[in-house]
Formats: sequence, structure tokens, C-alpha cells
Amino acid sequence: MRKKISIFVPCYNEEENVRPMAERLTGIMRSLDYEYEIVFRDNCSTDATRQHLRELAAQDFHIKVLLNNRNYGTEGRGRKLMGYCSGDAVIEIACDFQEPPELLPEFISAWEQGYKVVGGQKTASKEGKFIYALRHLYYKIMGAFSDVPQYAHMSGILLLDREVIKEILKIDEDIVTRNAIADMGYEVKLIQYVQEKRRSGKSSYNVWRYLSFALNSLVNTSTMPLRLMTVAGFIMSLISFILGVIYMIMKFTVWYRFPAGIAPILIGMLFLGSVQLLFMGVLGEYIGVVLRKVSKQPEVILSEKLNFDGEDETVADDKR
Repeated sequence: MRKKISIFVPCYNEEENVRPMAERLTGIMRSLDYEYEIVFRDNCSTDATRQHLRELAAQDFHIKVLLNNRNYGTEGRGRKLMGYCSGDAVIEIACDFQEPPELLPEFISAWEQGYKVVGGQKTASKEGKFIYALRHLYYKIMGAFSDVPQYAHMSGILLLDREVIKEILKIDEDIVTRNAIADMGYEVKLIQYVQEKRRSGKSSYNVWRYLSFALNSLVNTSTMPLRLMTVAGFIMSLISFILGVIYMIMKFTVWYRFPAGIAPILIGMLFLGSVQLLFMGVLGEYIGVVLRKVSKQPEVILSEKLNFDGEDETVADDKR
């Protein structure tokens, strides 16, 4: 019996990309000796993406479609929809063509060699040197702060064995997939590639979303910021005490040549106030994570499921 490969394609406002992506993936999979399915998950697009997906599903039973009730995001609750994939391995790939679909045979070959996790690792990016430099800085910070070694520049395309998928579906929604994989301890095969520019359309990520993603990854993988706050607080207290003693000695010994003034007091107050706000912000990030963990949020609600027969839906519901 031939093994089955599921290709999981999240998309949002990709009306000009979904058809070329479906055609490219179909051509690649037909050239390989595997059963396959292509599962498009639409995050409540506002353009013609959903209509294109309905037409694709009507033309090819290998193409399955999950349409979200609203935009739940790529990670978190949105990741749970990977449970609808029924393959022995699941390959997640973005719909914007920044990750070449032609990498799929190489990923599958590595999986056949025994790797349960195969990830793409960007060596360069055509999206722009500034953005790539920011990403590089982000991975440097994550590597320095994280309690578990992280994989730098692993994103966009990822193969997970069925065994790993079962574990991924159990993890907390607040944890990013690549961070969870690093924590699980599976041997990861990294396949290097150069990231292309988007084929068309505009990324839904902006600076704020990138910053939010980075902060969320940091607080979910490390307690180092909290420890740094403790150390910094101790050091600042010690410096303040020493300066206070020096100031008092100077006032008692050379008071006639040492004017008091309020500048040092104002500077000290502003400095300590800004540090307190920074520390409160860090604490707020951790409290936000705790709040999301204890709050019971609804599961992803689908408005439509196309080309999922009764058996497939039962299996998917059991995996969620």
C-alpha cells in the first residue's frame, strides 16, 4: 500500500496564488509514487480566494478545503486544523511561493530516510536585506535567551511525521510550532534554500505583528527576562545605595563647594521610572500568556469543509 502525503497550505487573501500553487503541487505529487491530498485552509479571506478554492475542490477530489469562520491566525488555534490531514506525513507550505514547492521531493526523501521532522532553513532572502537582518537579530536573541536551543531561520515549509503531528496537536496554542519542535527533541533535518519574493499580493504581517510574534516566542521559551529583571534590580539598588553614600559624604565634608541642585534627582527619577515601566511591560507579557492559558477559548469554527467525506471528518475530529 502506498504511503500518503498531506500538503497543508494556509492562505489569506491569495486570490492570484491559490490556482498556480494547486497546479504546481499537483504536478509535483503526480510525478511521485505516493497517495496525496492538498488541504487548503483559508483564514477568512476578503478577496476572491475562497471562490477559487471552491472551484478547485470541485475540479479535483485531491484538493480539500477548510474555510474558517474568521481569521484565527496561522499558529495557535489555527494549527489544530492540521488534524484534518490524513497523510502519513504532513508538509506545511505557505501559499505565497516564497518557499519553492519544488523542494517537496527533497523533503519527502529525507522523511523516507527516517527523519520525523524536516524543516526548510533560509540561507538568504529576496524579501529585503533589512527584514532579513531583523530576522537574524531575532534568532540571535532567541538563541541567547531560550532555555532550549532553537533552529535559526527555520520557517515557511515544514514536514512532520504522523507521530509528530499527534504531539503537535496536544501542545498549548500559545507555543509556536518551531519552538515546540525544538523542545520535543526530535532529530531535525534542515534543508537550506533561498527565500524568494512573494509571487503576488501583500503579506498580512506588519512590524507590529512581527514584534508581537517575537515577544510571544520569547516569553514562551524562556524565563531569562524575569531573571534579568531581578539581577538588574539588585545591581541598580546597589549602585543607588553607593551613590547615596557618596553624595551624603560629599555634602558633609565639602558642602560649601558642592551645590545640591535638583538635576540629579530629576534624572534619577526619570531613569528609575522608565526602568519600572519596562519591567512592568515584561511582567505584563508573562501575565498575558498565563491569562491566555487559563481562559477557555472556542475551537476554530469552520464555515465550510470541501471534499472531506464522512470517514475523513470523523478521523479529523478525533485528532483535534
